[in-house]
Amino acid sequence: MVLSFRQVAIGASLLAVGGGAGLVANHYLANRVQGQPFQVQFAPPSTVSVSPDAKNNENFISSAVDRAGPAVVRINATRRVSGNVPEAFRNPVFKRFFGDQLPAPEDRVERGTGSGFLLSSDGRLLTNAHVVEGTDTVEVTLKDGRTFEGRVVGTDSVTDVAAVKIDAGQLPTVTLGKSTSLIPGQWAIAIGNPLGLNNTVTAGIISATGRSSSQVGVSDKRVSFIQTDAAINPGNSGGPLLNDRGEVIGINTAIRADAQGLGFAIPIETAQRVAEQLFTKGNVDHPYLGIQMIDLTTAIREELNKESGGKAQITDDQGVFVARIAENSPAAQGGLRPGDIIKKINGNPVQTASDVQSQVEGSQIGTPLQIEVKRGNGTQTVQVRPGAFPKKG
Repeated sequence: MVLSFRQVAIGASLLAVGGGAGLVANHYLANRVQGQPFQVQFAPPSTVSVSPDAKNNENFISSAVDRAGPAVVRINATRRVSGNVPEAFRNPVFKRFFGDQLPAPEDRVERGTGSGFLLSSDGRLLTNAHVVEGTDTVEVTLKDGRTFEGRVVGTDSVTDVAAVKIDAGQLPTVTLGKSTSLIPGQWAIAIGNPLGLNNTVTAGIISATGRSSSQVGVSDKRVSFIQTDAAINPGNSGGPLLNDRGEVIGINTAIRADAQGLGFAIPIETAQRVAEQLFTKGNVDHPYLGIQMIDLTTAIREELNKESGGKAQITDDQGVFVARIAENSPAAQGGLRPGDIIKKINGNPVQTASDVQSQVEGSQIGTPLQIEVKRGNGTQTVQVRPGAFPKKG
């Protein structure tokens, strides 16, 4: 059953992970590591709880900043951008006198500032991919004023995470926390260099968790974002989001210029998983199915039935509706069909496209997923082997 849908399809989410942007798929840049792979040792994450400082109404924010602040760095990135011939020189009048002898385009240099944080005492650090995009080396400045040249080990535009290495020892490091148990209302502290203002601290609360890429307005990403009202501005990108204990629970990312009072962060578990691959092999393999999904509601069900011209009679008001399937994708090869309503993956109930995305992102490439779907009036289980998310080039 192939349906025709309007472009704005009432909330259709084009997800890159388990669903999605696999249709045309946005691709990610990966820089290979030369030589021996890094072995990354992360401290085990601790549970998120209210610290004694917060319970006693002491200045827990400054205490948290004291713990993590020395490991937060400023990243200055410089990239050369190819220039274009000025439009004026393309004017027919100009060509009449000078023919095709146009002046050579001049390259320009772009400079940007972001933040990052040290994972290990030997100089492994994390930041956002968009902070270091287009450059192999960056300038890394520590809070104590020391400056080092940083080598971009690898980037992953799908999650907006990048790994950088500086040659130094006995460096301060952050302590990794845990984001999976966060609940709205808990404290959130951001450290970074917004607008070039070094070592700026802002504080607020966790506003929400599990914000999908489509909800945030960045459908080319595959992240379930943490939302906070702690101020995050350009220059904060790549810096840590802390809990009240000074532990890193996310990577701040300033991805929406119009998001006044809204900040977003990449959960530290996602960043850690990506970092391990980047430091080991310089790139990241993401499992994907290649489907476009829609979260069903009563209004969407009625719209889909109307759009089908009577060919579809969807009765479910909840579930994950498969709108489209990419040609030759793992989903197509595994037997998923447009019009299927996904109910379970490996026995785990799913209610939203984000649930499907999370299940697929946590799977292994080539390892079968048992996907239970409602098809017509019956229920079927199909076996789909996630493939590697297509890479650019």
